[in-house]
Amino acid sequence: MARWRPAALLVVALTAVLSAARRADALSVTVTDTECIHEFVPYEGDTVSGNFVVVDHDIFWSSDHPGIDLTVTSPGGNTVHTLKGKSGDKFEFKAPKGGMYKFCFHNPYGAPETVSFYIHVGHIPNEHNLAKDEHLDPINVKIAELKEVLESVTAEQKYLKAREARHRHSRLNGLGISMCSYYISGMFSTL
Repeated sequence: MARWRPAALLVVALTAVLSAARRADALSVTVTDTECIHEFVPYEGDTVSGNFVVVDHDIFWSSDHPGIDLTVTSPGGNTVHTLKGKSGDKFEFKAPKGGMYKFCFHNPYGAPETVSFYIHVGHIPNEHNLAKDEHLDPINVKIAELKEVLESVTAEQKYLKAREARHRHSRLNGLGISMCSYYISGMFSTL
């Protein structure tokens, strides 16, 4: 079991990196009244986190501006998270169930505001969801095959570099000998 642990960690790490890369950029939306964004949460208990910022609020907002409201609604229609009167904030909650969640920004002021936001759905698998050794065997075979092919390519590169260096060296030596013999024959022909 211990020898498979690095492979299992590799699979988990690759999955985390690929899912993070999928949601790497923040999105922007212009909110005049209410704008909603939908995000799918695959599993109950997943951590949903993110943030939002009203762009250029310092320039256009007076001190009496009521701010932007964020309301998050679960697939069942229940409100799971609320922020009121903010120019930006972070949020995090555990999803009560899997499904499509609705993130609604409300601008009570009515003037168009650009909101930049980011939503991340994190899933940490439990021991029942992890890959078993029998699932990793084909992956380990492919990794070993790739390692051998890579070693073959590396050996071929070393061979080609050495052969090229030998040809360069022999060509320079041959050129030097040819030049010397040309000069020597030229010297003898002038005598």
